[in-house]
Amino acid sequence: MHDRSAPFPEYSFVAYLKDAGGMETPLGGFSDAVGLPQKVTGLHTVGDVTLKRGVVNSSDLSGWIAAARSGGVSGRLNVVILQRGAANTPLKSWQLTNARPVKYTGPALGGKGEDVAMEELVLAPEGIELVGSEAPPK
Repeated sequence: MHDRSAPFPEYSFVAYLKDAGGMETPLGGFSDAVGLPQKVTGLHTVGDVTLKRGVVNSSDLSGWIAAARSGGVSGRLNVVILQRGAANTPLKSWQLTNARPVKYTGPALGGKGEDVAMEELVLAPEGIELVGSEAPPK
């Protein structure tokens, strides 16, 4: 079985959930990220961030979705998204403040065994900040 605690080496974007104590847990790896600003200057509107074609830690995601459905504060978490380049070198990272999952599309299931699992996760943050090119602390 694949080790889901690994930093998802085959994906360009890795999302980490950040708890109240600042501890970061890998949520999943994704090949595409849409909605991350390249520059943050002055006032700006915050749109949804869509993470595509990935693999997630399903137990962490299902717990987060359940908390978001209840409408409580625990449904809003800070998320760090790290973009990696060749040889998994960190390029950029963004912090999504008080993000909540608003849409999740699971993989299409088929009996042929040739299809690649595809997932999409849409997050609605209250704020997005480009925080640098350093990898999140372990």
